[in-house]
Amino acid sequence: MLGWLWSLIVGGVIGALAGAITSRDVPMGIIGNIIAGLVGAWIGQSLLGTWGPSLAGMALVPSILGAIILVLIVSAIFGMTKKR
Repeated sequence: MLGWLWSLIVGGVIGALAGAITSRDVPMGIIGNIIAGLVGAWIGQSLLGTWGPSLAGMALVPSILGAIILVLIVSAIFGMTKKR
């Protein structure tokens, strides 16, 4: 029952870590961090597998790497649209 809550919390932490590591802000604040963490976890685990420590059903190392990739892509896209 609380599995979805743990997933949201861990996703938010992963998204916040990815934003801090890349020194870029994720749009939409906390909600953006949660989305970036969850989607980044899916991308990272799809590309790199499920190795390393796991929390709330997410392998942490591939999830953080996937979230970093996602944050860089999203910030590049939003950076291009702000210049226009």
